[in-house]
Amino acid sequence: MKLHELSPNPGSNKDIKRVGRGHGSGHGKTAGRGHKGQNARSGGGVRIGFEGGQMPLARRIPKRGFNNKVFATNYAEVNLSSLNKFKDDTVVDAELLLAAGVIRKVEDGVKILGNGELTSKLTVKAAAFSQSAKEKIEKAGGKAEVI
Repeated sequence: MKLHELSPNPGSNKDIKRVGRGHGSGHGKTAGRGHKGQNARSGGGVRIGFEGGQMPLARRIPKRGFNNKVFATNYAEVNLSSLNKFKDDTVVDAELLLAAGVIRKVEDGVKILGNGELTSKLTVKAAAFSQSAKEKIEKAGGKAEVI
């Protein structure tokens, strides 16, 4: 078999539909769009969720609950148990946690949660601490600094 002998399997490649190329093509004049109407126009068609002027479903259904997604503070959360990988007297901040792979990205800051026990004496700098995390850090001989 040579390169010039290669061909696709029969039926695997279809010719593209070339519309608006004369009535002899079978797709001339209206180019398969029919006569007049919304979908025949150049910018024709409807946007997603449009129901022909009827009140759309998304607007008919009552809205419930509270949403604060735009203004909410999203902390990168870290449990105390994952801080044990650092040696004594280390200053743990967001950059160090990122470099160590404890967190993936610093969003609006880092919040330290009190899950697990802390064995090493650390100075932890974070945007927020849970009450139990603060107590456990100070019990281990470290410091919890809010930045």
